[in-house]
Amino acid sequence: MSELKFSDLVEPVAIDQKTALRVTVLGGGSFGTAMANTAVRNGCETMIWIRDQAVADEINATHINKRYLPNFNLEANLKAESNLEKAVRDRDIILVAIPSHSFRDVLRQIKPFISAQAVISLTKGIEAKTFCFMSDIIRQELPEVPYGVLSGPNLAKEIVAGQPAGTVIASDSELVRYAVQQALHSALFRVFGSDDVYGVELGGALKNIYAVAMGMAAAYNVGENTKSMILTRALAEMSRFAVKLGANPLTFLGLSGVGDLFATCNSPLSRNYQIGFALGSGKSLEQATQELGQTAEGINTIVQVNTRAKELDVYMPITHALYEVIFEGAPPLNIAVSLMKNGHRSDVEFVLPHNEV
Repeated sequence: MSELKFSDLVEPVAIDQKTALRVTVLGGGSFGTAMANTAVRNGCETMIWIRDQAVADEINATHINKRYLPNFNLEANLKAESNLEKAVRDRDIILVAIPSHSFRDVLRQIKPFISAQAVISLTKGIEAKTFCFMSDIIRQELPEVPYGVLSGPNLAKEIVAGQPAGTVIASDSELVRYAVQQALHSALFRVFGSDDVYGVELGGALKNIYAVAMGMAAAYNVGENTKSMILTRALAEMSRFAVKLGANPLTFLGLSGVGDLFATCNSPLSRNYQIGFALGSGKSLEQATQELGQTAEGINTIVQVNTRAKELDVYMPITHALYEVIFEGAPPLNIAVSLMKNGHRSDVEFVLPHNEV
C-alpha cells in the first residue's frame, strides 16, 4: 500500500481505495483503544499514546489493554507509545480520546509537534466552567489545523469484538471527512460524513445526560412505556438545546443523535448508564464514580447543560431534575414528575407553531 500524507490529499479518495495513513490515538481508554485497533485492522500504521510507560510496555508485550479491555486481544501491529512527541510528530491523523477535563492540556502539549496533521476529537463532553466543546478547544489551541469530531453509537467492547457498527465524522473540510473515512471505514465499521460539527458533537455530549437518567430508571425497575417516554423526551430536549446553539435538528435523527442516545441509554456497557444505576441503587456520587474507575462524562455534562439551559431559557426538565437529584438531594421521583409536566406541549419538537407550554 502506498503512503499518503494528509497534507497531500487534494481530491476525495474512494473509501475502498485503501492507503496507509499514519494514525495516532491519544488516550488509552476503552474507546480510544477500540478506534486504534480499528485503524490497524483497516491497514493504517497506528500508534496509541499511553501516559504510563509501564502500561504502554505491557500492551506492546501482551497486546491486551488490561485495565479497560481485559478480555480482548488487540491487533499485533498496534504500537503503544508513552513519548508524546514520538506519538504525534509526522503523523497524518491525530484522534484525541482524552477526557474533557484534560483535553485542552493535552492539545497544548502537542502543539509544538503539529504541522499538517488533522486533529479529530473522539471525546463526548463539555469543558467545565467554559462550556467549550472539544471542537472549540481545538480551534482555540490549534487554530491552523484541519479538524473534526467523531461520534455515534460506539460501545467500545462491541467494536473490538468485531460487531457491525457505524459512526459519523463531522467536519467543515471534505478532505478531513474522507481521510477519516479512509482510516476507519471497513466492512464492519461504517463511517458516515456530516458538516454539522456542533450537531454531531452535541448529540454525543448530551446523550450522556439521559444515559444517567436511564440507568437510574433501571435501578427502579421501570417499565418499557416509561423507558420509551424518557428516550423520546430526551431527544426533544437535545434538539431544543442544539437548535438554540445553531445546530441542525435533523442531525439528531441520525447515528450521532437518536442512534447514540438509544445505544447509550439501553446498554449496561455504558459508563453513564452504570453511574446512573449506582445512584438509583442508593450509592453516593463519590461511591459510584470510584466503583466505575473510569470517567463518566454525563455528570459534568449535567452540571454544564443545566446552567447553560437556564441562561438560554431552554426547557430541559429531565436535565434540571437530574441536577436536583444528584447535587441538591431531591428525591429520584422528581425525574418521573418532570416527565409529566406541561402536558399541552407537542410530543414532536418544532411541529406546533409555538409548541405550547
